[in-house]
Amino acid sequence: MRARRRESIAALGMVSPAVFLLVMFIVIPVVLTFALAFTNARLISPTPARFTGLQNFRTLLDDPLFYKSLRNTFSFATVVVPLQGGLALVLALLVNAKVKGVNFFRTVYFLPVVTSMVVVSILWTLLYQKTGLVNEFISHLTLGQVQGPDWLTNPSTAMPAIIVMSVWQGVGFHMVIWLAGLQTIPQDLYEAADMDGATRWVRFRHVTWPGLKATRTFVLITITINAFALFTQVAVMTQGGPLDATSTVVYQAVRTGYSQQQTGYASAISLVFFVLVLAVSLVQRFLTREKD
Repeated sequence: MRARRRESIAALGMVSPAVFLLVMFIVIPVVLTFALAFTNARLISPTPARFTGLQNFRTLLDDPLFYKSLRNTFSFATVVVPLQGGLALVLALLVNAKVKGVNFFRTVYFLPVVTSMVVVSILWTLLYQKTGLVNEFISHLTLGQVQGPDWLTNPSTAMPAIIVMSVWQGVGFHMVIWLAGLQTIPQDLYEAADMDGATRWVRFRHVTWPGLKATRTFVLITITINAFALFTQVAVMTQGGPLDATSTVVYQAVRTGYSQQQTGYASAISLVFFVLVLAVSLVQRFLTREKD
C-alpha cells in the first residue's frame, strides 16, 4: 500500500510541471477569452470592464474586415492544405528511395522547417521586392520581356506570394511525416505487387496509398490547423495589407487586442473563430474516420 502511494506521489511530481504549464498557457487564456468576449474590456483603461452581453458579437457581424479576413483565411487554407500535403508526399516518395546521397536531400528539404518563421519571412520579403531575386529570375528567364511586380504591395499578388513562401517553409516537416508512414508499410506487399507485374501507379494506388491512411489523416489535420493559424508571415511581410488583402482572422484578433487595445472585441473574434475551426476539424474527423 505504501509502495503504491509512493508511486502515485512520484507520478504526480513528474506530471505536475506539464500540468502547470498547460493550465497557465492553455486553460486560463481560453477561460479568459470566453469571459472577456462578453465585456467591453480594454488592454489599458482606467475604468474597469463591464458586462455588455452580445454587443461584441453584434459588432462583429457588421464588421466587413472580419468577413474579408475570414475569406482570406479560408482561401489560404484551401490552397495550402492540398498543395503542401501533395508536394510533401512527392518529396517523401523521392527521398524514400535507397540511393546514394539521399540523406543530403532529406536534410536540404527539411532545413527550412528548423529556420525561424520570422527569419524566413524577412528573407522572402527581400526576395519579393521590385528589384529582388524573384523578379531578377523572371526577367532573365524571359530575356527581359517580363518584369515582375512588387509582390507584397499588390493586392492581387500579396496572398499568392505568402502561400508560396508558406508551402516552401512547411513542406519539409510533412515530408518527414509521410516518410515515416512509408517506412511502416511492409515490404512484402511491394514484393507481391512486383510478382504480379504491377506498375508503379498500381503499386501506389493499391499498396502505398491505403497503407498511409493514418498518416494522411494526421497530415491533413496538422496542415489545416497551421493554415488557419496564419499570423507570423502576415505580421512580418505585409501587416495585413495591401488594402487588407492578406489580413487573416488571427492577425485581426491580435491587432485589435494589442494595437487597438480592444481586448473584449478581440476575444469575441477569437471565440467565433474557435467555433469555426472546431466545426472544420469535426468535419475532417468525420470524413477520415475508420469505416467498418
